Amino acid sequence: MHIMEGYLPLTWCIVWFVISFIIVAFGIYQIKKIVDETPESKALLAVSGAFMFILSSLKLPSVTGSCSHPCGNGLGAALFGPAVTAVLATIVLLFQAILLAHGGLTTLGANIFSMGIVGPFVAWIAYKGLTKANISSTIAIFFAAFLGDLLTYVATSFQLAFAFPAPTFSAALGKFLVIFAVTQVPLAIGEAILTVIIWDRLKAYKPKLLNKLGALAPNEA
Repeated sequence: MHIMEGYLPLTWCIVWFVISFIIVAFGIYQIKKIVDETPESKALLAVSGAFMFILSSLKLPSVTGSCSHPCGNGLGAALFGPAVTAVLATIVLLFQAILLAHGGLTTLGANIFSMGIVGPFVAWIAYKGLTKANISSTIAIFFAAFLGDLLTYVATSFQLAFAFPAPTFSAALGKFLVIFAVTQVPLAIGEAILTVIIWDRLKAYKPKLLNKLGALAPNEA
């Protein structure tokens, strides 16, 4: 989903950068609050960021001017919420743009918006909704990771259609969605399974910390 350097018009680069900057700034505030209240959560923040970095670096080329890959944003969203995940995504995307030529600096705001804001927000809503209904956090994290991945690409499709609405916005959107869906649906399923494996390990070894972060279902606390 990383939109490559120089691909978006300058106007859209500025729009996505401004929106993303606001969310990331709030996320930095939330990280400070979480670390002050729960210092032992630093390791989980690092794990969430590393998980996102590794998965989102496994890219497949796409003809859309972007690429397909797992996102890894569901884990951080379930643990810390979407704003914190936006900060983690910013760090990941910045490193990838500079060190791996994956994405770009001019498109950084757009990529943060899709992978660091929209995807995690949907994942967080799905996770919180399911766990509040006393559905196992293992099942909840599967759907959170799956939907977080897919909605990241839906957001990217909208971004590309806004920038290149030819012949019409709806036609462009449909084209981008179809192209991404071919590779992204199976990738999202694989990512969800891998996230479940990591989550169950965390639940087994750090149940008290997960409970302290409010990341477990009420019947698991």
